[in-house]
Amino acid sequence: MIGRLDWIVPGLLLLLALLLRVNEPALVEQLRNLVFDSYQRLAPRAYEPQPVRIVDIDEESLKRLGQWPWPRDRLARLVDRLGEMDAAAVVLDILLAEPDRLAPENLAALWPDRPEFAPLQAEIAALPDPDAALADSLARTPAVTAFVLIDRPSGARADGRTPAIKAGFSHAGDDPRLFAPRFTDATVALPSLEAAARGNGSVNAIPDADGTIRRVPLLVRLGDRLYPSLAAEALRVAQGAGSYMIKASGASGERSFGEATGITHLRIGAAVVPTDARGRILLYDSGSVAARFLPAWRVLEPDFDPAAVAGRIALIGTSAEGLKDVRTTPLDPVMAGVEVHAQILEQMLSGVYLQRPDWATGAELLHLTLFGIVLIVFIRRVGALLSALVAASAIVIAVSLSWAAFARHGWLLDPLFASLVALLVYLSGSLLGYLRTEREKWQVRGAFGRYLSPVLVEELTRHPERLTLGGEMRELTLMFCDIRGFTNIAEGLDPQALTRLINGFLTPMTGVIQDKGGTIDKYIGDCIMAFWNAPLTDADHARSAIRAALAMRAELQRLNELWDAEAMREGRAPRRIAIGIGINTGFCCVGNMGSEQRFDYSVLGDAVNVASRLESLSGTYGVDLVIGERTAEQVPEMALIEIDQVRVKGRATPIAIYTALGDADLRDSELFRELAGAHGAMLAAYRRQDWPEAARALTACRALGEILAPLYELYERRIAAFSATPPTKEWDGVFAPTTKTG
Repeated sequence: MIGRLDWIVPGLLLLLALLLRVNEPALVEQLRNLVFDSYQRLAPRAYEPQPVRIVDIDEESLKRLGQWPWPRDRLARLVDRLGEMDAAAVVLDILLAEPDRLAPENLAALWPDRPEFAPLQAEIAALPDPDAALADSLARTPAVTAFVLIDRPSGARADGRTPAIKAGFSHAGDDPRLFAPRFTDATVALPSLEAAARGNGSVNAIPDADGTIRRVPLLVRLGDRLYPSLAAEALRVAQGAGSYMIKASGASGERSFGEATGITHLRIGAAVVPTDARGRILLYDSGSVAARFLPAWRVLEPDFDPAAVAGRIALIGTSAEGLKDVRTTPLDPVMAGVEVHAQILEQMLSGVYLQRPDWATGAELLHLTLFGIVLIVFIRRVGALLSALVAASAIVIAVSLSWAAFARHGWLLDPLFASLVALLVYLSGSLLGYLRTEREKWQVRGAFGRYLSPVLVEELTRHPERLTLGGEMRELTLMFCDIRGFTNIAEGLDPQALTRLINGFLTPMTGVIQDKGGTIDKYIGDCIMAFWNAPLTDADHARSAIRAALAMRAELQRLNELWDAEAMREGRAPRRIAIGIGINTGFCCVGNMGSEQRFDYSVLGDAVNVASRLESLSGTYGVDLVIGERTAEQVPEMALIEIDQVRVKGRATPIAIYTALGDADLRDSELFRELAGAHGAMLAAYRRQDWPEAARALTACRALGEILAPLYELYERRIAAFSATPPTKEWDGVFAPTTKTG
């Protein structure tokens, strides 16, 4: 199941990420903003002087000219001064929605309504109206007033006034009113001021969810009418243009594939300004720059250089603490709102923009899809480490390309979302891969824990690639070990005692086999079947098997001594056990054998049958270990003695069989060399039917090899029988057993 899950789970995560990306929840936008803000901090827009200046009502201006709000006639003087210096446009980033507090009617209202104050009220009413003075100044200059659109609850509108529209709108493609930010109410300038100005623009700068200004609308909607922003109006008035041209989806040259995808451009005079779908311009932040600002008090000084204003757009605003219209931008947490408008104007005049190309979303979705699929395949095919390198490289490339697109073209392409999704896909795939590996290790432990030593099982779990399941041909050395006369032993024991005996025998013998690198194939009653060189490769499998047999011989002696002592303590006759071991080497099919419902790791082949036959011959020859010819050939350093040549059941070709008396140390001893010489001479005389010589050699063998006494008794009987009745001419010295002796 996990094998399928490590495809399904990462695939589902990728699909979920694609759905999130398509639906653009707030989190996706916040992640994207994080990237783009970081890019701007690393490479902010370089400030290059443009014909835009901020006439700043700063702290020093308030000290010199009086506290805010200034009388409108003082503001009128500032507007006149800028007009006299040939400013291209004078833009008031100030809401003038209420009459001047020093207007005559406001002053007259301060006096009691009593007859004695009537002359004073008449004199006040005759005073000049500051608002009228400002309106006159606005009319003499290319001025732009400001309004703000707001959202109020239904039925909570203020005075119902709507802003004056000073320019016309035309559009190509879909209706831009479908996309522009929409509001329900407005706070507008006094009618006289609006009427006098050449332009009237919205100061709305809509922050993102985190309060940061990243986009400024060039168009806003109130009811069914479109209105320009303050910056758009400033640029229009400065150029002397009379209208705006809006290009949206569906227009000539715009690919929207039948979808109403939004606004693309806004033409203002000679400037063609790219926007997002809602008609907003992306703020390419330079941070606050002192060169943009002209203190208002200096502008009013007689010695002020008119060249600093001539031909420029002059934005009247404030940076004074307490009056400051504070905005948070990617580079400045407390930027004056008027400076945001100034930056937008600079971008439109210089043609330097940030853009989300209309193909950006499609490219990001394609990147996410391909990156995710490749990563899922790589994790499954090549593993976690190489996949991590591939993923890291792909992320580095994506970030580098995104950065290059920003630095060279001002394109905003998001590499972060796809990278985070790739990380999530990688982690899920790696976790499932780990679980799959652990499951495989558990399967290996379950499958081989009964057959192999714990050390070999752990080796397989660390390197499962060394395990070939399903069957393979391999040269193995096989062992069968049986208890001699087990049937007679079993008849004298109750089931509990027999179980204790079998377990007491099989457990230590199994431990010996596993310690020598053998694999337990199965238990057949009192018989152990084992093999070497699978599932782990053992180049010395024949030697390992014989060493295991020698160790089993020593272990059996220890067990018999233990059982003898136990019998003495319990006051019963001791019961000694003898074993027979057969070892053979040959090619077999080894692997998982059985049915789909139940299978075991086992071997099949003729070499298995021969090993079983050799074990049965151990009783015939009176030795506890019978070794096949192929096995003996691979261990010339062992102390081996040839027993006979036999033709085992099922095979026409005879084989030589051996027994092992010990390891290399015994083989190098003088006693073994003498025994091997006498034994070889006896077999040679026996096979050439020289019975007297065979008998003499046998006497020498008995004197040297007491451990082989049962074998020599067998040959003594054979020699005596053949001496009395010689064999036929067809006799070749090969013994052909017909029954199993155990």
